[in-house]
Amino acid sequence: MSGLTALEAVDRLGTATAAAEELSLSQGAVSRALQALEGQLGVALVVRERKRLRLTPAAQDYARQIRAALQSISGASLKLRANPEGGSLNLAILPAFGVQWLAPRLSRFAQQVPGVTVNLSTRLQMFDFDETDFDAAIHFGREDWPGAEHMLLLDEVVLPVCAPGLLTTPLERADDLLDLPILQLESRPGAWRRYLALQGVEGRRPAGMMFDQFATMAQAALHGLGVALLPQFMVQEPLREGRLVQAWPVPGTGLGSYYLVWPKGRPDRGPLAAFRGWLAAEVREGLAWDAKD
Repeated sequence: MSGLTALEAVDRLGTATAAAEELSLSQGAVSRALQALEGQLGVALVVRERKRLRLTPAAQDYARQIRAALQSISGASLKLRANPEGGSLNLAILPAFGVQWLAPRLSRFAQQVPGVTVNLSTRLQMFDFDETDFDAAIHFGREDWPGAEHMLLLDEVVLPVCAPGLLTTPLERADDLLDLPILQLESRPGAWRRYLALQGVEGRRPAGMMFDQFATMAQAALHGLGVALLPQFMVQEPLREGRLVQAWPVPGTGLGSYYLVWPKGRPDRGPLAAFRGWLAAEVREGLAWDAKD
C-alpha cells in the first residue's frame, strides 16, 4: 500500500518532493517505496535521472487506474474512524421528500440505532447501484427501479395552497382557481390539468410561473406569488401555522408514490436492515395518525 500510495502521489503531483511533503515522508522513503513496488510487480516504474524521479508511461497509466481504488479505500477508512462501533448507510434522497419528510424523523432513528451513521446525498434520477456506493435510495413513481427491491412509504397526495392574503374570500367553484396566479413545476407540466379534471374542470391547462423544484415553488406560494399544487407532507406545518391556506378543500392524487429501494441479491447489511425496519415503523405510525385524524 505504501508503494501504491507513493506512485499515485508522484503521478498526481509531478515530483517526488511534492509527494513526500503530502505523505509526510522523506524523499528517500518515497524512493524506497517505489523500489519495493517495482520488486513486487517485476516491472520498472521509475526512470531515475540524477536526483529526479520520472514515472514511465506504463507507470503513469497504472497510477491513474489505481487512483479510484485508493480513494475508495481512503473513504472507507474515514467512515470506519468516524463510527468505529457501528456502521454507515449511504442513502440517495429526493430533495423535497428528504428535507420535509425524512430529515425531521432521523433524530428518532439516531436514538433507536445510535451505532449507525446515515449519509445523505441528493439524486434526482434512477442509477445503477453497482456503479455507486449507495446502499439504498428514495424513489418516486412506480415500482420500476431496475434490479431493486421496493418498500412503499406513502402515496402522494397534493393540495392547492397559497398565502392567506391571496385568497380574500373562499372560492365557490373549483374553476375559480384559474382566476388566481398559478405556480407550476417544470417536471410536472400536466399536474394542474389533472387536478382540475378530477374536480370536474375538464380540458383546462392553465399557464403560470414555472419552477424547477418543489422547495422554490413552496417559497413562492408562501410569499403570495400564486397558488401551488404541493405534496401534503410539505405543507402540513405551514397550514397548521396559518402561513398557507388551502385554496380549494379537495385533495388530489399525485403522479406516483414514494418508495425505499435497495439492490436485489446484495447481502443484507445490518445498517440497511435496521433503517428499513425503523422506516416501516414510522410509516405505520403515520398511517395510524392519519386514521385518527
